[in-house]
Amino acid sequence: MQIIPVASGKGGVGKSLLSANLAIALGRAGKKVILADLDLGASNLHLVIGQQSPKIGIGTYLAGKSTLEDLITPTDYKNVSFIAGDSEIPGLSALKISQKNQLIKHFQNCEADFLILDLGAGTHLSILDFFLLSPQGIIVSAPTVTATLNGYLFLKNAVFRLMYNSFKRNSAAYKYLEQLKTDTNTLQKLYIPKLLEAIKRIDPVSAATFEHRITQFHPRLIMNMIDDPKDAEKAYRIRRSCQEYLGLDLEHLGVLYKDPMQDVALASRLPVTVYKPQSVLSQAIYRIAEKIIQSETIQFDTELADDSFAAADTEAEQDYSTKMTYVEDLLGSGALTTAELADTIRAQQYDITQLKNENMLLRTKLLKAIQQGYRV
Repeated sequence: MQIIPVASGKGGVGKSLLSANLAIALGRAGKKVILADLDLGASNLHLVIGQQSPKIGIGTYLAGKSTLEDLITPTDYKNVSFIAGDSEIPGLSALKISQKNQLIKHFQNCEADFLILDLGAGTHLSILDFFLLSPQGIIVSAPTVTATLNGYLFLKNAVFRLMYNSFKRNSAAYKYLEQLKTDTNTLQKLYIPKLLEAIKRIDPVSAATFEHRITQFHPRLIMNMIDDPKDAEKAYRIRRSCQEYLGLDLEHLGVLYKDPMQDVALASRLPVTVYKPQSVLSQAIYRIAEKIIQSETIQFDTELADDSFAAADTEAEQDYSTKMTYVEDLLGSGALTTAELADTIRAQQYDITQLKNENMLLRTKLLKAIQQGYRV
């Protein structure tokens, strides 16, 4: 069984929508899939796949009122089963260590080809541990400055968590990290390659354990909600930062264009791959599903990573061309009115305004930081 945790550095980048539609695409490819809602405290994945509000979920399981097998319920989609979360149980987002380990143990014993874990946004330790259940978890980002930055920061936290998990509590390496934690500023400025050099000098055994684990860790990136092929280039920023500061390389699974049909499908309580299977967005998700299936027999290396980013660029160009042809056809047939096109343009202008505001805020923060540096 392949576990696929799906995470994001921030909310609002389409993580849950991707998880649901990816499960359906894999199911249609003949794979047995379990889709689990682990966005604990804000669980709403059942709405995305059109399920009724669940009577039992992760919360009832952790309370001892149901077994995990009870939670695995069939859906209307071929080969896809669902495990609901519980958004109405206070404190569920903060799992105890024993509860987290209990869930992990049962997840690892699930009978399926793929187990997709839709994780909450952010870098809570439980989220990081669920993400590290697989060496090939998926990080979903969007082309905005904040989304790409938070995507990188999530991976940075995941690597630090992997490092902690690699060291025994009484080891010199673990004690060294604990000392660094007392100085947050120093820890934030330390990059993994330099940190590993220091650890090698004081505890070579622990350093070797971490090195082995990090060489097996190859997260996969999906750039969602793009408008233009140039947006796809933002993925390179995340990759460069991971290579330079984390000693980590990524595989690019592909890009997904914004599609107003997604909102229509959601309002209809249907995943977009079911509501509009021939749309550019749906076809991109099917393409990603095929890559995931193929990855079971392909060994990751730098050449594969390079090829995956080059392929994503090509796909971004091809999908954009298909998307524009589709819009032209809709205008020509009268299915898309001029007013609807104007609404789409207004929505894009709003997005541009938001990006400008984000850039202004970052510029202001940067100037303040520079001024403070000069004062020092």
